Amino acid sequence: MALQSPFFGKRDNEPSSLRQGSPNPNPYANTPAATNVSSSAPAAVAAAASAPSAAPRESGGSKLTVGPNIKLKGVEITDCDTLVVEGLVEATMDSRVMQISEHGEFKGSAEIDIAEIHGAFDGNLTVRQKLVIYATGKVTGKIRYGKLVIEEGGQLAGEILFGAVGNSKPALAGKPGLQVA
Repeated sequence: MALQSPFFGKRDNEPSSLRQGSPNPNPYANTPAATNVSSSAPAAVAAAASAPSAAPRESGGSKLTVGPNIKLKGVEITDCDTLVVEGLVEATMDSRVMQISEHGEFKGSAEIDIAEIHGAFDGNLTVRQKLVIYATGKVTGKIRYGKLVIEEGGQLAGEILFGAVGNSKPALAGKPGLQVA
């Protein structure tokens, strides 16, 4: 038996004549129409309550959106699967996906699997898989990437290195029993 929220349960006691589209004007009549309304409501509530909890898990994890006109400065962003920048972010971060909107701006250091830049990035950017710079995008600084796509009009300037995975972290450093010559 599923647990019901006390907020949803109170609505079940509401007279059916107050509900929109109710075919029965008598709220206390024991007719099939009145029984169907009240018996189907708990099932609908249970389905609605379970649907939102399943949606975030399917969307791919944690997401941080910095909205327009928002400034986020001097932070370290961790455990964030997707960062969406519509305002200004000055930070260091390690994430899976970064999306910078046309009016968004990121300044700082970032290690990302996939970066989609419509706005501006300035700083140290390591993209382990794919860097996409759209027509309105501008990326400056020290950039390392695995794959690169630049739409006509997109800008890329600074120290640019191919092979982000191989250059970002030494493979043998810090492993016990291995010696680096």
